[in-house]
Amino acid sequence: MGRRCALALAVVSALLCQVWSSGVFELKLQEFVNKKGLLGNRNCCRGGAGPPPCACRTFFRVCLKHYQASVSPEPPCTYGSAVTPVLGVDSFSLPDGAGADPAFSNPIRFPLGFTWPGTFSLIIEALHTDSPDDLATENPERLISRLATQRHLTVGEEWSQDLHSSGRTDLKYSYRFVCDEHYYGEGCSVFCRPRDDAFGHFTCRDRGEKVCNPGWRGQYCTEAICLPGCDEQHGFCDKPGECKCRVGWQGRYCDQCIRYPGCLHGTCQQPWQCTCQEGWGGLFCNQDLNYCTHHKPCRNGATCTNTGQGSYTCSCRPGFAGADCEAETDECAGKPCRNGGSCTDLENSYSCSCPPGFYGRVCELSAMACADGPCFNGGRCSDNPEGGYTCHCPVGFSGFNCEKKVDACSSSPCANGAQCVDLGDAYLCRCLAGFAGRHCDDNVDDCASSPCAHGGTCRDGVNAFSCTCPPGYTGRNCSAPISRCEHAPCHNGATCHQRDRRYLCECADGYGGPNCQFLLPPVNFSEPYMEGRAGPLPWAAVCAGVVLVLVLLLGCAAAVVCVRLRLQKARPPSDPGRGETETMNNLANCQREKDLSVSVVAAPQLKNTNEKADLQAGHGAEKSSLKARCPRLDCNLAQELTGDAAGRDPHSKRDAEGQPQGSAGEGKGAPTLRGREASERKRPDSVYSTSKDTKYQSVYVISEDKDECVIATEV
Repeated sequence: MGRRCALALAVVSALLCQVWSSGVFELKLQEFVNKKGLLGNRNCCRGGAGPPPCACRTFFRVCLKHYQASVSPEPPCTYGSAVTPVLGVDSFSLPDGAGADPAFSNPIRFPLGFTWPGTFSLIIEALHTDSPDDLATENPERLISRLATQRHLTVGEEWSQDLHSSGRTDLKYSYRFVCDEHYYGEGCSVFCRPRDDAFGHFTCRDRGEKVCNPGWRGQYCTEAICLPGCDEQHGFCDKPGECKCRVGWQGRYCDQCIRYPGCLHGTCQQPWQCTCQEGWGGLFCNQDLNYCTHHKPCRNGATCTNTGQGSYTCSCRPGFAGADCEAETDECAGKPCRNGGSCTDLENSYSCSCPPGFYGRVCELSAMACADGPCFNGGRCSDNPEGGYTCHCPVGFSGFNCEKKVDACSSSPCANGAQCVDLGDAYLCRCLAGFAGRHCDDNVDDCASSPCAHGGTCRDGVNAFSCTCPPGYTGRNCSAPISRCEHAPCHNGATCHQRDRRYLCECADGYGGPNCQFLLPPVNFSEPYMEGRAGPLPWAAVCAGVVLVLVLLLGCAAAVVCVRLRLQKARPPSDPGRGETETMNNLANCQREKDLSVSVVAAPQLKNTNEKADLQAGHGAEKSSLKARCPRLDCNLAQELTGDAAGRDPHSKRDAEGQPQGSAGEGKGAPTLRGREASERKRPDSVYSTSKDTKYQSVYVISEDKDECVIATEV
C-alpha cells in the first residue's frame, strides 16, 4: 500500500511540475553611452554637479512581455518588469554581479512559472532622475532612450549579444533563457529531481530523462528488482535482491505451494491442496491404498492385491494357506493314502507307501480277490475286470475293506457351536439357545414377539434383543417410565418423590418453591401460638376503609340531590295562593281607570308598607260609594289571580283554604273580598297574573282616600 501511495504521489508531482515548469530569462546590461548628456527631447539633463554641464543620472526600466509584432512599451509586462537604481551618469559600463548598489544585480533575472514559448518582446528605457530616490517612470520628460524589440530565443546557457543605437545613445546588452534547477527540455517543461526515497530511486540526464539506480526499475524507479529467479506472480520484494513470498507460497524463489495443513503423503499445485501420491488416499493422504507395495505382507511367493484403505488379499501358491500364505498346506492332512498306506507330504503334493497286498497312487488297489473275503462288517465284494476288488460297505461303515465305522459328526456339520450327535447313519445337531435349523445356522428372531413396549425399536441379537426406547421410558423392554427424579430436580438437599408422571420436592427446613430453590425468611417458633391473640392493628387498611365509606356516602348524597332537582323541575306548577307573590302597590286615579296597570316588582325589592290600607269594619258605606264612582275597582286582584290560578291548577282551592289569617283588619275585610269572588270569576277580560313561586297572596284593599286604589298583600 505504501508503494502505491508513493507511486501516485510521484506521478502527481511529475504532472504538476510539467504544468508549472520553471525557467529564468536573464538580461545583462553591459554598456550605455550618452555622448552629449541629452534627454530624448534633446534637452540638457539638469542636476549635474560639475562639468560637463549636462549630466544625466541614468537608471533603466525593463519590461519583458509576450511576442508582439508591433511592440508596445505600455504595460502590462506579462513576463515581468524591473526598475534599476541609478547606475551611472551619461556613459558607463556595468560589470557582472552585484554593483555598488546592493539593490541591483547584473544580470537582471525574470523567473517564469510556465513553459518557455521561445519568443518574447523586450522594452528597455533609459531615464534621468534628479534624485536617486525619485525613480518614477511615468514622466516622459525623463526619457533618454527607448529600446523596443522582439526576438526568438531557445533555451541554453549561451548569451545572445545585441547592440541598440539611436544616434545619440548606444546600449550594449545580452540575454539568454536558462532552465531552473531540476527543469529540462526545450521549454523547461520536463521536471526531474534526483532522489532516493520512497517516491523514487533515480538520477537525471541532460534532457531530464530519469535513470534508475541499480536494483530499481519502473517509470519512476519505484519497483525493486527482486532476487533473480524469484517467481513474479508468487513473490515480491521491497528492496533489491529480496524475494518475499505471497500467502500460500514458500521456498527461496516462492515457487513451492504450501500444502493443506496435515497433508502427509500428498502434493499441491496451488496453495492449500493435498493431492495424494500413488497408493495413498483420504483427506490428508494418510490412508495407505497400496499396502502390498509398501509392506509386502504376502509370503511364499503369493500374489498381493490391494483392496483399498489399508486392506489387501493374498493369492497363495498351491501348497500354502493363511491370510498371508504363511502356512504350508499339509496334503497328508486329509489322509489320502488308503488301506493303511503311509502318506508323505511334498510341496503341493504327497506320496503313499502302500502296505503289502496293495498298490496304486493312494494304495487303493489290492492284490487280493473276493475269494479271499477281504470285505469286513458285512461288506459286499465284487471283482474288478482290470484286477482287484471293490467292497460295497453297508450303512455306517467305510474304508476300502469297510473296516472303518463312519462318524457322521466328523465333518462338523453343526454350526454356531451346536453339539453333533452321531446316530450311525445320520447325525443330530443340538443347537445353542438362539439358533435353529438342521445345522443350527438360523438365528432365531427374538424380535418376532414385539417385546419392546411403548413404541420402542427392537434390535435382534443372538438369543437376545435390545430395545431403543422412546423419550420418557427405559428398561429392557421400555416398560418402565423414566423417573422424574432421575435428574435431581430438587435443590438444597430436598427429597424428590415420584407421583405418576410428575415429581414433588420435599424441601428441607428454610427452603421453598417448586424445586426448593428459594430461601425462606426465618420463623421464630419459640413463642407459643395463642388462639384468639390478635396481631398489630393494620391502621393503613382501616383508614383506607373509612375513606372509601365516606366517598361512597358523598356519592350517594350527590345522587339523591340530583334526583330531587330533576323531580322538582318535572313537578307541575304550584298554587299561586301558596307561592310567593311580589308586593305590588298601584296608585291609580279613577279618571284613568282604563289605563290601570299593575307593575310586578321582584320580591327582594318590595316593601310591604300599606299605610293607607288600614281598613275598619265600619267603612262599608264608603266602600260602596267608592264602587259607585269607580266601577272598575270592583275587581279584586287577589281573587282574580286566585280564580285564574284556580282555572289552571285544580289544587288552588285546597291551597287557598289552608292559608292562615292575617291581622284583625285584614280578617274583617276578608268577607267582603271573598264575596266578590263569584262575580270576578265571571269576568272574561281578566288580565291579571301572578307568579307561580310566591309565598304571598295579593288582596284588593280600599283605602280611606276615595280616589286611590291600593293593592296589598295578604300574608
